[in-house]
Amino acid sequence: MPSPTLTYRDRVVEGTGAGESFPLDFTAVEGNMDNFMTQIKNLAQSLYPCSAQKLDQDMRLHLLDNSSATCNDGSPAGYYIKESKGSKRWLIFLEGGWYCFNRQTCDTRYQTMRRFMSSLKWTHQNTGTGILSPQPEENPYWWNANMVFIPYCSSDAWSGASAKTDHSDYAFMGSVIIKEVVNELLTKGLDSAKVLLLAGSRSCGGTGVLLNVDRVAEHLESRGHGEIQVRGLADSGWFLDNKQYRSTDCHSTISCDPTEAIRRGIRYWGSVVPESCRQTHIGEEWNCFFGYKVYPTLKSPVFVVQWLFDEAQLTVDNIHLTGHPVHEGQWRYIQNLGNELRNTLRDVPALFAPACLSHEVITRNYWMDIQVKGTSLPRALHCWDRGLHDNNLHQRSSNNDTHSNNPNPTPNKALPPASPPRRCPLRLIDSCPWPHCNPTCPTIRDQITGQEMSVIQFLKHMGFDVAKMAQQQGMDAGKLLGMLNNGN
Repeated sequence: MPSPTLTYRDRVVEGTGAGESFPLDFTAVEGNMDNFMTQIKNLAQSLYPCSAQKLDQDMRLHLLDNSSATCNDGSPAGYYIKESKGSKRWLIFLEGGWYCFNRQTCDTRYQTMRRFMSSLKWTHQNTGTGILSPQPEENPYWWNANMVFIPYCSSDAWSGASAKTDHSDYAFMGSVIIKEVVNELLTKGLDSAKVLLLAGSRSCGGTGVLLNVDRVAEHLESRGHGEIQVRGLADSGWFLDNKQYRSTDCHSTISCDPTEAIRRGIRYWGSVVPESCRQTHIGEEWNCFFGYKVYPTLKSPVFVVQWLFDEAQLTVDNIHLTGHPVHEGQWRYIQNLGNELRNTLRDVPALFAPACLSHEVITRNYWMDIQVKGTSLPRALHCWDRGLHDNNLHQRSSNNDTHSNNPNPTPNKALPPASPPRRCPLRLIDSCPWPHCNPTCPTIRDQITGQEMSVIQFLKHMGFDVAKMAQQQGMDAGKLLGMLNNGN
């Protein structure tokens, strides 16, 4: 679609060398962000005639100055950072990757997944993808923010606060590491930030956001930076404490019932949880590791991203999707899981929940391709971001009015929110009832052969009965089969 005619004036920057010009249409930003980003990139390249020399856009590793904040094995924790001079927006990302909950499971993890327990083999640079990408084509709304990636090396869902001692085998300092990273970032420009987005993915990263977003906000306020707007983005960390499809003994992280694993873990890790949630669940703080129980106690705004059929949830529920078709009981369990998840998300106002069988999305290079009700995830996040910004301006304006008219004002807790931007849906959740009924879901591959599978092949593999499902949906079986073949 061509850009609208300029209504203000053409802004032209003469290119060097070739003499090209690049008109920037500032009136078309909201309506055609992709086109605007292309113009910006062309402008940037014109200003760097030596652009054959690749600009360094990677994040660089910094080990923490405070050596008491360590990974499980006592090696120093750290973070990767790509600064964006002049930007007032910061994105801190928490990596995920399961956990361990006793000496046996942690020893096994150290032997097989050492990168998640030690910093000794970390690379010096890291390339951001998805919401961490510096490329506007891949990351249209956050590409120019200050990017910080904190590697996960505490195995405690970012909750622990216990150091390694002569009497303990491992340190569990996830919550301490986050705090120390924030302290260092305050010396690198975070002190003048307007917005801090604490994001996380891949199970424990998403859970870590829910456990720490209020703590980060409170810590910044205690340091005199309460004006920084702290927000959370939790991807694939909204787990259910439901009954497993098939109960097993708690010998490994994968097979152990999530509730029991967390019960054991929080004692082993010396975990801290949000104070308001702790007060709600005194003596049963394990509840705070489950999204639908901790979310209502949070003060900071959080955007929840969650696949309705999360592979990690199915794994801990002992639904293992190997090369063999699932049984009818497993198929019913999977469908019920989607329904249960929808129910727990009913009071979440900022939400993106596709009916896909997958795990994590915000750091995937295809994250722009997934849609719910015609809206992509980056677009939904942008709408949420703008809405919070407008509400903040509305709040400050009203507070200023109150202060100017009343020498002893009281906070107006009933202040109505500012109107959200038009065409900006914030609550996006699929209503279709089975995995991959959303045609924009990620590609499915056979777990044995690695071959791509069509939706109908996948559903047959899952034991999907077309005739039975058509009857349940009140439609002709041929019509349903045609819809599936067309990806609807």
